[in-house]
Amino acid sequence: MTHPWRIVLNVCIGCMTFNIQAKENDSSPQNTDETALFTTQVDFGYQRHTGNKDTKSLNFNLQAEYIRGRYRTNGVWKFYRLYKNGDEDKRKSNYELQSDYKIGPKGYLFSSLNGINSKYSAYFKDYTLSAGYGYQLTHTETLTFEIEIGPGYRYQKPNLDEIDDDDLIFPETVQEPIIRTNTNLKWEIIDDLHLLTEVTMVSGKSNTLTTTDISLVTDITQNFATKVTYSRLYHSRVPDGLNKTDTATSINLVFHF
Repeated sequence: MTHPWRIVLNVCIGCMTFNIQAKENDSSPQNTDETALFTTQVDFGYQRHTGNKDTKSLNFNLQAEYIRGRYRTNGVWKFYRLYKNGDEDKRKSNYELQSDYKIGPKGYLFSSLNGINSKYSAYFKDYTLSAGYGYQLTHTETLTFEIEIGPGYRYQKPNLDEIDDDDLIFPETVQEPIIRTNTNLKWEIIDDLHLLTEVTMVSGKSNTLTTTDISLVTDITQNFATKVTYSRLYHSRVPDGLNKTDTATSINLVFHF
């Protein structure tokens, strides 16, 4: 039987191949004359977790975005080293990859992959693959607001040797269809001060997870900034005795390239 992660990988490769072929076949002057824009960002800092767990972590984030014509691709890799009672407790890597293709002045199609890999946390594997339709309610130099919705697939394999009493996880492998929604707000409140808000909901038969990230970014120079982020995770179904909500607050230094 084909492993779910192979299905995820094959679908993502197929989506990327389709986009590349479409781009090569499009010979219109509009796309030929478009200038490509590639940006990267590096964050590192401190994070405090509260709720079912009271832990601290050092985090490192690498982000990249490529835009050309109708195409936009975003990639994020996040690495966490968690400390509990002064000792290293767990390490975890998160990654996100999304590719968009604009089909109108405000509408676009997207394919998205989110994953977690770790040998030391409650999940060995945690993948979410989705695709669907996105719409830009507004897109200006100071304010961008986008919404997305689409079906997908979720695969989760728990690490039974690492599950603790305070983990929001059931000891079962999850393989199920899901619905994913996402809203993304970027607002330049004043010069050099930005508000970033993202709310993502992934809903399936086993659980519904709602993730909220609110960030305030202050530009110090053209390539350097500080960022304070408040994150909230809400699970609709949790083991007995646990809270449905976990929160985290992080303070990061940000470098733009």
